Amino acid sequence: MNYKHLGRTGLRVSRIGLGTMNFGELTDEPTSFRIMDEAVDSGINFFDTADVYGGPQSPDMAKGYGTSEEIIGNWLARSGQRDRIVLATKVYQPMDTGPNDKYLSAYHIRRACEASLKRLKTDHIDLYQMHHIDRNTPWEEIWQAMEQLIREGKISYVGSSNFAGWDIATAQCKADARNLLGLASEQSLYNLTQRTAELEVIPALRHYGIGLIPWSPVGMGMLGGVLQKMAAGRRAAPHMQERINHLRPQLEAWEALCEEIGETPADVALAWLLQNPVVTTVLSGPRTVEQLRQNLNALSVKLSAQTLKKLDTLWPGPGGEAPEAYAW
Repeated sequence: MNYKHLGRTGLRVSRIGLGTMNFGELTDEPTSFRIMDEAVDSGINFFDTADVYGGPQSPDMAKGYGTSEEIIGNWLARSGQRDRIVLATKVYQPMDTGPNDKYLSAYHIRRACEASLKRLKTDHIDLYQMHHIDRNTPWEEIWQAMEQLIREGKISYVGSSNFAGWDIATAQCKADARNLLGLASEQSLYNLTQRTAELEVIPALRHYGIGLIPWSPVGMGMLGGVLQKMAAGRRAAPHMQERINHLRPQLEAWEALCEEIGETPADVALAWLLQNPVVTTVLSGPRTVEQLRQNLNALSVKLSAQTLKKLDTLWPGPGGEAPEAYAW
């Protein structure tokens, strides 16, 4: 396993991280335990979850909320591996139907953190991530709440997720004014099919020394050899089938290119992300131990300059960084 500093911090995390969104919803607890055992044995030390993972993420369908954290907490209590992992979770999403059971008020941040600690069966969270931007709560209030949690030893670092470039800049400037480290990481949608982050998010992260943690690295399965799997008899959900039909020419060329270089599509998708210097760790969200083992192969995939050029042609980005991407 290879490790890299989380942004400009002294914290080192594995280049492949364990995403646990499936725990409790698509993956039962015994299988989740085996996945976590395998992850630690393979050198993965970054575990990512969220308070809402484990069930449908809707305020009207709260059944399952917190299940992923509970499964991780049960595994930590059984395995005694707490000090071997960097534990990350998130706050923002509605956890109940009350007016203050969501977003980033100091009130909700404190209560949500206490609830996550209880479910995770630990006394501290290593990386506490804001799951989305809350533009109705002032940054002075948000940083005050995070600073208090740091002071109490309940969290060590603060991260963001789904922030725009200007949100990242604003958050960091407000943190600087309080003499705080500010953001250590940003977890953002980024893969070969979704490259909008290259306009302003990635430049902002590079400027401030904030690590990028891409989510959906294989494009919700689109980059994982979906045509090969369908040819083998696997059925796609209706919404996925519609997108597959729309992207079929690109997907055919994509899978042919991966076959040409002798690598699986998922491995190439992850390797493409890992070659970006702003990316700290790429999340593997396996449903099985076998899927986790497969994703680890991406660490050994080396993409040539020629292959990278072909990928840019096949899955074009926004044209570079803003504003040059759209202005002189």
